[in-house]
Amino acid sequence: MNKLYYIFFAALICSATIGNAQSNTYLTYSVGFGMGDLGDFISKPSFRGAALDYRKMVQPNVGVGFNLGWNVFYEEKSYDTYEYKNQSLSGKQYRYSNNIPMLINVDYYLNPGEKMSTFFGLGTGVAYTRRNTDMNLYTLEQEAWNFSLVPEIGLQFNNNISSATTIMLKYYYGLKAGDFDAAQSYLALNVGFVFRQP
Repeated sequence: MNKLYYIFFAALICSATIGNAQSNTYLTYSVGFGMGDLGDFISKPSFRGAALDYRKMVQPNVGVGFNLGWNVFYEEKSYDTYEYKNQSLSGKQYRYSNNIPMLINVDYYLNPGEKMSTFFGLGTGVAYTRRNTDMNLYTLEQEAWNFSLVPEIGLQFNNNISSATTIMLKYYYGLKAGDFDAAQSYLALNVGFVFRQP
C-alpha cells in the first residue's frame, strides 16, 4: 500500500508543477455503486471515495492526463450460514472491497470556452482491487491488478479563469484477474473542484 501513496503524491506534485500549458486539476469526492460481481458481493453504495484527475489541454477541446482514485465498499451481513468452496460457516460477515484505479485519460470538451462545458472521455490502465471477508476469527483476502477501461461523462462549471466546479459519472470496468474469476466494475459519481491553469 505504501507504493500507492508514493504514486499518488508524485502525481499530485507533477500536476502542480507542469507549466506553460492550459490544464485542469480535479479534486473530487466519489460515491460508488457496485455492479456485476462487486455489486453481488456488496450491495450497498460506497460513500468513502476520492479522486484526483489531471488534464493537460493539448488542443482547445482535447485534454490528456491521468486519474487516481480510491473507493472503499463495505457491508455488514446478518448472521447466517455461508457457503465457501466445500465448507459451510455460520456467523456474521463483514465485507470490504478497496478499489484503486490508476489510469491514463483522454477527454473531449464540447464547448470549452463557455460557462458550462460538457465533456466525455475514456481512461485505460490498471486498478488494484483487494477484497476482504471477515467472519468470526477468520478473514479471506482476495486481490488483483485488473486491466481497466473507464468511460466517463461530465459537466464543468467555469467560475473564472482559475477555478471551476465539476460533476462526473465514471464507469470503472476491471477485467477478471488474480484471485477474481469475474470482472470487477462499479459506477462512480464524482463531485468537486477544478483548479485551472491558464
